[in-house]
Formats: sequence, structure tokens, C-alpha cells
Amino acid sequence: MSEAKEQFGDNVGEMWDVIAKSDMVILLISDAAQSQVYQKIFDTMKPGSTLGLSHGFLLGYLDSIGESFPDHLDVVLMAPKGMGPSVRRLYEQGKKTNGAGINSSFAVHQDKSGKALERALGWGIAVGAPFMFETTLRDEYKSDIYGERGILLGAVHAIVETLYRRYKGQGMSPEDAFINSAECITGRVTKEISTRGIKAVYTDMSAEDKKIFETAYSASYSPSKEILQECYDEVKCGNEIRSVIMQNERVMSGKGQVGKIDGTETWLVGEKVRANRDESKIPLNPFTAGVYIATMMAQIDVLLEGGHSYSEVINESVIEAVDSLAPYMHYRGVAFMVDNCSFTAKWGSRKWAPRFDYLLDQLAYTAVDSGKPVNEELLSQFKDHKVHGAVEECCKLRPSVDISVSAPTTTKEIVIQ
Repeated sequence: MSEAKEQFGDNVGEMWDVIAKSDMVILLISDAAQSQVYQKIFDTMKPGSTLGLSHGFLLGYLDSIGESFPDHLDVVLMAPKGMGPSVRRLYEQGKKTNGAGINSSFAVHQDKSGKALERALGWGIAVGAPFMFETTLRDEYKSDIYGERGILLGAVHAIVETLYRRYKGQGMSPEDAFINSAECITGRVTKEISTRGIKAVYTDMSAEDKKIFETAYSASYSPSKEILQECYDEVKCGNEIRSVIMQNERVMSGKGQVGKIDGTETWLVGEKVRANRDESKIPLNPFTAGVYIATMMAQIDVLLEGGHSYSEVINESVIEAVDSLAPYMHYRGVAFMVDNCSFTAKWGSRKWAPRFDYLLDQLAYTAVDSGKPVNEELLSQFKDHKVHGAVEECCKLRPSVDISVSAPTTTKEIVIQ
């Protein structure tokens, strides 16, 4: 506290005293910490003030224990669709480039003062969001916690691991196996989706590659959707939130841990591949694309069937995957992303990735290898899906610059094209 005072002077104060005097309190501490101190925060805030959240986890926790926010507070959400460093760098780029900034969701959960909406939107403008999508706090936490365990982290982790093993088993070198799995997803597939939409990945393929894509998509969609539906139900009923709280308690008491995944062969090979990467030689493997897009579409369908709006669905299944996380995964690796994200996301990814791994290996790939016919109805549903038009519109609204990441040991900034 004294060091902060020396650096920032009277702009720094004791936390609880600041909370008591503030008209708006933006709560950005960890999810687990929120579950421990929320009552004191509620009791300290003055009537008519606004509680600002960047994620709906606290509401999910309150739902799970049968509690709610105090009636005397405004409660708003402004949720940037990416990591903290992304928010800052795109904000800085926005000083020079119109339209830079990170797209965000916003919601008004309670409006005691009558000014909750303008405060939520003002907060979004303050962080430089060029576009903001309306949602609800409850829909945001359900889709966000679920999405992290799906295509954003847990599923992509498993897809890369399973395809790496598969391609090696088919005779590829370790390096080529990694390039055709991880590099293909983060270096080709997601970039195409980001700028032109999901369907464009398929329509641009040759007739031969389309057949391979269709085989992989048809075999992977149902096993992926089975896990994703279970995961969504676990989040919706509060089980997954309770799981995060319990694991945090185990870690804090020394009875548990959340280990790293970066020591396996897949990710060690990935370090070598990235060190010698030639972007122009990264292939668009149609089998990899089929598995990845099948999982993305299954996640989309679970959310749509759960009543989520298209903006919410696309934010949590597409935009955050391809525009926010994929650039970091491409630069530092999927394992780095999993190992260095929030506790809630890290624990969820480590918990659910093995489920995707098992079912893809045991159901999807065995169906392909046994020559199971392609499900033509499923493919027709993919080609005619209404989400494609919505995603293509969102591509037009993406930031005017690409997310950049900084080199870990220098001040050099690497722009991800």
C-alpha cells in the first residue's frame, strides 16, 4: 500500500474504504476470490452504486447457493471477448487506428439508479470496444464457462492431441503431425473463419478435400455434441461452478493442484515447430478442419438449443476462439494458453479435455476407419445452417487490426496477421 502511494499518490486508497465511497465498483478479482468476499463487498457498497462485472461467474455462484445480488445495487456486465493483454493492446492501437479495440458483451442485470445501461455502455467505450453485443448476466456465465471447456480451450486441446497421435500413427513425422493438427487449426482454419466465416473453410476446398472434410465432420459432430451437452447441463445446474470452488479450496489447502500440460511429446514438438515455422507452408488439412469445425458447430447448436441469442453464441463459440485465443495459441502454443489462463478456465480445460480425447478417439476416428457412411442429413444441416450468415456479418465487425502478442523476453511486438 505504501509503495503504491509513493507511485500514484492520492489516487490510491485502502480497498474497503474506496469501495464504500465509490459510485461504481468494478470487480475484477478471480472467480474463486469473488465467492469468498462477495458478502463484504455487498455490505460495503453504498445504496444506488453500481457493481461492474467482466464475467458472470459470481451470479452463477449465487444461483448455486440460492442467493442473489442486494436490491440496492445496480449490477452490470461488460465482458471483453479476450484476454487482458488483448484488451490493452487493441486499446492502444485504437489511438491511431479507427475501429481498433476488442469487441465486448454487455448486460444490465439490475437497474436501481436508472443509469445502469449508460454506465455499462460507458465502461465499454472506456476500454475501446468498437462493438458491443447485448446479453444477460446469466446467459454470459453459462456460455462463457461452457465455452472455455469446449472449443475455446478444452476441446481444441483434445483435438490437437488426438490428431497428433493419429497422424503419427499414419506415418507422419512428429513435426508434420503437429503442423497438420495444431498449426493447421491456429494458423489456417481459425484465420479463415475470422475473416470469411465458418462455411468458407469448406467451400474453398477442392472436391477431393471436401470429401475428406465431410467424412471427418460427419464422424466427429455427434460425439462432440454429446460431451458439449453434458458440459452445458453441468454449468447450467451449478455443478461445474461448485467444482471450480471445490478445486480451488483443495489447491489452497494443499490437497490438490492443477498441473501443466506442456511436458508431453505433442507440446515439446510444437516448440521446435514454432521455432522454425514457415507460415506459407502451413497446410489446410481437410480432416483436421472437419474435426475442429464439427466441434465448433456442435457447441453452437447446444447454445442455440439452450435459448442463447446469436450474438452470445457467436461470441463464445467463434469470435473468442478465432480472434482472441487462437493468435496466442499460434504464437506460444495451445499448451501455453491452457497453462496460463484463469483458474476457472484452466481447471475446466484440464477436466473436460480428456472426455473429448476419449470420445473422438473411440467413436469418431473408429467410425472413419471402419468406413461408416457419411451422414448426408448432418452435412446438409451444416451447409444450410443459419449461423453462417450471422458469422459472416460478425466478420465485418471484427477489429480493424489483428490482435498482437509480445515476445516473452523482449519488448518487440509481434503482429499476428
